[in-house]
Amino acid sequence: MTLTTEQRITLHGFNNLTKSLSFNMYDICYTRTKDEREAYIEYIDEQYNAARLTKILKAVADIIGAHVLNVAKQDYDPQGASVTMLVSEGPVEGAPETSFEESPGPLPETVLMHLNTSHITVHTYPEYHPDEGISTFRADIDVSTCGEISPLKALNYLIHSFDTDIMTMDYRVRGFTRDINGHKLFIDHDISSIQNYIPEEIKNMYDMIDVNVYQENIFHTKCKLKKFDLNNYLFGYTKDKLSEAEQKDITESVKWEMDEIFYGKNMSAPLL
Repeated sequence: MTLTTEQRITLHGFNNLTKSLSFNMYDICYTRTKDEREAYIEYIDEQYNAARLTKILKAVADIIGAHVLNVAKQDYDPQGASVTMLVSEGPVEGAPETSFEESPGPLPETVLMHLNTSHITVHTYPEYHPDEGISTFRADIDVSTCGEISPLKALNYLIHSFDTDIMTMDYRVRGFTRDINGHKLFIDHDISSIQNYIPEEIKNMYDMIDVNVYQENIFHTKCKLKKFDLNNYLFGYTKDKLSEAEQKDITESVKWEMDEIFYGKNMSAPLL
C-alpha cells in the first residue's frame, strides 16, 4: 500500500486502528561504593523527575498533533517517577508530505496531523545491584494513538530526550477499520522496519537487531551503543584515577551488563 497526501484512504467513519509504540531505554553506570550508588540514583531522580518527564510527553503530544486532556504525575519514594497523559484530537495544520513515509519524525517544532483518542505514559526504574558496582536506569515510554498519524513520528524526539546505551522499540497496529466500500484495513501505512524512523546519524552509533512479524503488523528493533568510552560509565571521576587493571575489570563488567540487557538473557559473568 503506497499512499501520498493526495491519495488518502477514504474511510467509512472513524479510523479504528490502534497504533502503539513502546520505547524502552537503559543508561548504565559503574558505581564503586554505596555512596556512589545512592548519589547516582539521586542524580537520575533529579534529571528525570516527573516534572521533566511531563515536558517530554507534552512535546510528544505536540509532535503527534494532540490536545492534552489530563496529566497524572508522581515522583516515588525511594526512587522513580511516572507520568500518564490522556490526549485527544489536536488541530490539523495540513497534511505534510512525509505523513505516510518511513522516515524520522521531527523534533517538537510543528503540529503534524490529527488523531482522535490517545494516551502517552512514562515510567522510570532506577536500580542497582546489591553487591556489584553496576547501577542502571530504565525508562519505559508508551505512545498509543487512534487515527492517521503513527506514534513512530515521535521516536526521533524520544531518542534525543534520553541518554541511552541500549534502546528497545516495539510497534504494533491492532484492530481494523473500513474504507467506504466496507473493505477491512488492518494497517493504513507502509512499514518494513522501525529503523526507517531513526535518523542515519543515530543508527550509525548503534548495533541494531530487527525482529518483525509482518503478517501480524508487529515490529521490533533493539539497539546497543557501538562506541565504548569508560569515562561515560564512571560516576564522579574519570578513568585516569584508576589503574589499568581496574579499568580492564570495570570495562568487562559494564560490557557484560550491556550484553545481558541487549540479548535479554543471563550470561556467564566475566572473570574479574
